[in-house]
Amino acid sequence: MALFLKASDPLASKIYPDAPRVAVGAVVIDDDKVLLVLRKQAPSKDMWAIPGGSVELGETLAEAASREVLEETGLTVETGEIVLTFESIQRDPEGRVQYHYVIVDLLAEPLDAHQPLQPADDVADAAWFSLAELERGQIPVSPPTLALVRKMMKA
Repeated sequence: MALFLKASDPLASKIYPDAPRVAVGAVVIDDDKVLLVLRKQAPSKDMWAIPGGSVELGETLAEAASREVLEETGLTVETGEIVLTFESIQRDPEGRVQYHYVIVDLLAEPLDAHQPLQPADDVADAAWFSLAELERGQIPVSPPTLALVRKMMKA
């Protein structure tokens, strides 16, 4: 069953899009830990993920990544190089494209990693995790996110 939204609904441009949407993620690593957020909205609801979200019109990838980290965690970061670009396409049971994102992940450095995190916006929580904690399999994180964290923390 398809979900139809009014154009004024904030989810209208995300679900059943008319074109792929550009999004960013910020891979924030400090002191052998990575910053993850617990998503409270689809896609990736109830999964720990790299902080990030949609790029706004006129915004650079770096600006979007910094803004998203600040909005979701209260942490100010300085963004660096692009570390991964990939697509995420999810279809509904009828085969219609429900979500289609082209995601660009950037490395980011926290300007004050020791400040308390303040989860907000579209996340339920934010926390720092070691690679060992994520590899135990008790924290719900997608295999692609775990692979990226593994790659960046072993680099």
